[in-house]
Amino acid sequence: MSIKEDLEREEVREPLMDKKNLSDEQGGSFVQSRSKESAWMVYLSTFVAVCGSFAFGSCAGYSSPTENAIREDLSLSLAEYSVFGSILTFGAMIGAITSGPIADLIGRKGALRVAASFCVAGWLAIYFAQGVLALDLGRLATGYGMGIFSYVVPVFIAEISPKNLRGALTTTNQLMICGGVSVAFIIGTVLTWRALALTGIVPCAILVFGLFLIPESPRWLAKRGREEEFQTALQKLRGKEADISHEATEIKDYIETLERLPKARFVELFQRRYLRSVIIGVGLMVFQQFGGINGVCFYVSNIFESAGFSPSLGTIIYAILQVVVTALNTTVIDKAGRKPLLLVSASGLVLGCIITGISFYLKVNELAIKSVPALTLTGILLYIGSFSAGMGAVPWVIMSEIFPINIKGVAGSLATLVNWFGAWAISYTYNYLMSWSSYGTFILYAAINALAIVFVVTVVPETKGRTLEQIQAAINA
Repeated sequence: MSIKEDLEREEVREPLMDKKNLSDEQGGSFVQSRSKESAWMVYLSTFVAVCGSFAFGSCAGYSSPTENAIREDLSLSLAEYSVFGSILTFGAMIGAITSGPIADLIGRKGALRVAASFCVAGWLAIYFAQGVLALDLGRLATGYGMGIFSYVVPVFIAEISPKNLRGALTTTNQLMICGGVSVAFIIGTVLTWRALALTGIVPCAILVFGLFLIPESPRWLAKRGREEEFQTALQKLRGKEADISHEATEIKDYIETLERLPKARFVELFQRRYLRSVIIGVGLMVFQQFGGINGVCFYVSNIFESAGFSPSLGTIIYAILQVVVTALNTTVIDKAGRKPLLLVSASGLVLGCIITGISFYLKVNELAIKSVPALTLTGILLYIGSFSAGMGAVPWVIMSEIFPINIKGVAGSLATLVNWFGAWAISYTYNYLMSWSSYGTFILYAAINALAIVFVVTVVPETKGRTLEQIQAAINA
């Protein structure tokens, strides 16, 4: 029976019910409760999960405001501190490699607990550090936790959410990462570096406690054959009065179909039936990172300073804009769709890079020097605003939607690993590129973002308003 027929029958049975109260979530089975009861557990579960995203942001934002204090207190050289800062991405790459298998083996909640444990251990090692070894080990541990969070949080949210809320709720992952970075930067100006390390434990503690209050992903439970727990978790997420029979049947039927296939290994990701979803997921991560975001993010103070604009004021404006635009994005992603946001975002990134490149060209050639600070500020703010509007969050949303559950662990690990490799590559090469040509660097980033537009137009599908099973069946048909 088609979804359309199910909805038409539902309308016949309930002729007086406002159509806005109807949702065809997971094959037309989810009828929203007249109260908020049907959604509160989804919201609570999302809040708990994105505490991991906030912890992620706290780790990423820690090194910027603490550099001078740590170097002075522990007598670190610039090279030693550079290792401390960059080793985070190596830990994240290891976390990315293992995140999928861990999430498949012990569940999404179990993986979140593992990530939180590593972050807490890492923060404590940093807090008690008396030398460079403990400092680096702590940073490596927090990076490992970040790598797991970066995959598991959006996947967990996507698997528990009704499709009319999935985009907005998954986007809160990026919002909380931005929030964690911004809070670390701001309070890092008033707290000691050891005290700031302790604040990183707070979101982890909330996460670990909150996991006792929320259900496991129903799709993972169904995949593991835990029928009773699957039914209970799905009922909690959809509300006591909701009829989950259609949704439960669709999930189980789809998983049974996938389970007949051989267990996916890494090399099997490149088989024809999975190739398109892998290209989409990995491709979006490549363009997200190689468009220059970590070069701009890690060195934004230096960019403003070299352009003659106040680095502290510029960085604060940058941080606030990032959070505000990402927050606005959560309200429109399920209305505007994923693909339009990606196209608008990538177009803005191209323009932001070109404006910034022009400002550096004028500076290098000593042309219209007075306009350089304003042009640089405009270009960088347009860049980060555009990134936050789409390319920051949407690739993670799509990544959480497109992989069938039998390859989700392996494929998700690959996409996350590529993302972290890109983060390392761009942050490592940025200074070398800038020494080669400051304006050439941003023109190069503009060209990569222009290629991202072509990729989105030709390869990326629209996933708005479709169940995970419908998306995956269409892509991997």
